[in-house]
Amino acid sequence: MRTPLRRRSTAIALLAALTVTACGGGAPSDTAETSASAGPRPENTGSQSTGSETTIATGLDAPWSIAFADGAPLVSERDRGRIVEIVEGGPREVGLIDGVAARGEGGLLGIAIRDGDLFAYFTTATDNRIARMPLRGAPGARSLGPARTILTGLPAASVHNGGRIAFGPDGMLYATVGDAGRPDDAQDPRSLGGKILRMTPDGARPADNPFPDSLVYSLGHRNAQGLAWAPDGALYASEFGQNTWDELNLIRPGANYGWPEVEGIGRRAGFVDPLQQWAPSAASPSGIAVVGSNLLVANLRGERLRTVPLAATDTASEQLGRSLGRLRDVVRAPDGSAWILTNNTDGRGDPRPGDDRIVRVSGS
Repeated sequence: MRTPLRRRSTAIALLAALTVTACGGGAPSDTAETSASAGPRPENTGSQSTGSETTIATGLDAPWSIAFADGAPLVSERDRGRIVEIVEGGPREVGLIDGVAARGEGGLLGIAIRDGDLFAYFTTATDNRIARMPLRGAPGARSLGPARTILTGLPAASVHNGGRIAFGPDGMLYATVGDAGRPDDAQDPRSLGGKILRMTPDGARPADNPFPDSLVYSLGHRNAQGLAWAPDGALYASEFGQNTWDELNLIRPGANYGWPEVEGIGRRAGFVDPLQQWAPSAASPSGIAVVGSNLLVANLRGERLRTVPLAATDTASEQLGRSLGRLRDVVRAPDGSAWILTNNTDGRGDPRPGDDRIVRVSGS
């Protein structure tokens, strides 16, 4: 059995409440290399703050994404290709995703829940793809039904696989797809690489997508890994830069976010500049979530949680400064708190006893 839950009584009470109440041209920015010189452009580094932290679960293996089903949490584990649920004794295997071929940054990545089905984005031997499968049973006794692939042929490599999936307020499924080490694909509207896609739950093109006969919703992305919607319907995405700037973007249908022609704020006609940019050494942003009036950004290499007020998206503060190591995902739990998923066992971090873990953060 893996390491048991820390503060078990607190974690069990929380889970019970929730059940009844969610490189081409350079090295990837979430590695441990030294970043390039930042130059004269503006950078928002933020200020330090603290919040209250409670460990919900420990003993996770290279976890990547959290999703809630009937108020109870499920987690994807990248290298094992499995879905686990958080129960009293620790992570419990719900099922394995057939065909997962973990390599480098690829493997079982983002998950989402809709209408009793679990959706998963994962790397195979030939591509990245999205499948949906019935989620059977009650919390604590979950299992997966047969998978049905809804989208294949997404570019895959050992780096830049994108992988975040989420349902928008319009009921459509959105997916971030990396450039898979082929930067020029991000500017090619015929390629699905370096894009944010929008599709129906069955993988079909919605009639109101911005490009005819295409799932492409926005283009010019290097390796976006975070998606979140504000209460007013605005869509935000986080994105890994190469050696100079990571980004937080406001996503609009049909817009071009510049990669590889522009990295960070370029002020060039035809490209949309980010709301904020950060040096990769202080960021490498992955999952993001709207919690209350703030947008939270989980950072891998930066090992911190960044808080961006929705009312002032050019500002930010920070917490958790390196206390938990690499942060892969942040989600809004059904009780309104923020849950953080660490990522120290993915081969690039420095695992601590009990890693990887889920931590509940208040005061953010």
